[in-house]
Amino acid sequence: MKTILTVIAIGLIGIVAISCSPERAALVEGKSGVQLWGETCMRCHSTPSPADFNDTDWSTIEMHMRVRANLTADESKKIFDFIKSAN
Repeated sequence: MKTILTVIAIGLIGIVAISCSPERAALVEGKSGVQLWGETCMRCHSTPSPADFNDTDWSTIEMHMRVRANLTADESKKIFDFIKSAN
C-alpha cells in the first residue's frame, strides 16, 4: 500500500511540474480560447454548448474545471473568456 501511495505521489509531482513548465506556457501562448476549449475539454467529455449555462454558472464551472483539468491561469482565462463571449 505504501508503494502505491509513493507512486501516486511521484506521478502527481510530475504532472504539476509539467503543467507549470515553460514549454507548456509556450504552447498555450499561441492558442485561442476556442482551440484550448476543444483540445482540453474533449480529453474527458464532450463539450457543452456555451449557451447551455449562463455567465454565473460558467464562473463556477471554471473554478471547478481549473482544478480538475489542471489548467493554468492563462488556459482557464482563454477558455472561459471564449465561452462567455459565445454565450
